[in-house]
Amino acid sequence: MKTPILSYGLEDADNQIFLKAEHLQKTNSFKIRGATNKLLKEVQNGAMHAVTASSGNHGQAVAYNAFQLGIKATIVTPTNVVLPKLQAIQKFNGKIELCGTTSEERIAHAQSLTLEKGTVFVHPYDDWDIIAGQGTIGLEVLDQVSGLDAVYVPIGGGGLISGIAAAIKESNPRIKVIGAEPELANDTFLSLQQGTRRSIGETTTIADGLRTSIPGEKTFPIVQKYVDEVILVSENQIQDAFTWSLTKMKQLIEPSSAVAVAAALRHPKRKEKVLAVVSGGNVDPQSISQYLNLRQIQF
Repeated sequence: MKTPILSYGLEDADNQIFLKAEHLQKTNSFKIRGATNKLLKEVQNGAMHAVTASSGNHGQAVAYNAFQLGIKATIVTPTNVVLPKLQAIQKFNGKIELCGTTSEERIAHAQSLTLEKGTVFVHPYDDWDIIAGQGTIGLEVLDQVSGLDAVYVPIGGGGLISGIAAAIKESNPRIKVIGAEPELANDTFLSLQQGTRRSIGETTTIADGLRTSIPGEKTFPIVQKYVDEVILVSENQIQDAFTWSLTKMKQLIEPSSAVAVAAALRHPKRKEKVLAVVSGGNVDPQSISQYLNLRQIQF
């Protein structure tokens, strides 16, 4: 569905901050867009069983679509998957398989499960149909906010930013598209510096949806072509942005989404229109205190 735009004026910076509220999407994440686009096509081609690898949100989107389309779904998640994301997958009758802690481990395992006839692997980000589905966010943003100067997008495997960047830059190249990564999960940042895809292995960032260890083969060239810059955000800055979103915007968002918000709040220019893509809102209630920066809250 088309998600709303939330806005906030920062008096001290004179920037207007917009949030693209994908945390209010079906299954509370942007992932529903790409998963829907992919599975509709695969079912038309005879797919009866969808298999994917996911830290949670993509798995939930695949399970939801499989449930709606009347096919089976198997979701390979990390052993440290966030509980609400696991429960959401199970709610839609998705079969769970736990495997490792890195994206490379779970993707390899998921691909090994697709030998049965009628079974299709739904890549979490490195697939043209997935990328195209996520790109609809960029088209909506262009329609919803006039005169935008910059769009900040969180980066995991790159499916979200590659789709958005291609959509925006092909329509209005004046708008800056800026990627945001945690300092502890900086695979795209390092890969851009070196001009080739680089794996960083396991990471412990609180932004669990961005713990991808290497950019996608398909997404990385798109990022190289269209994305203006990738900046890194510290764990403290993620907590600050999470707290700001909750206390100023009254929105409960994932730490992965807070990465883009943190970057947008640090936008270096003034008197500009800046948008952050809020990628999801599936938050573990038991972890909220860990994500908050209590020093920012005025009681």
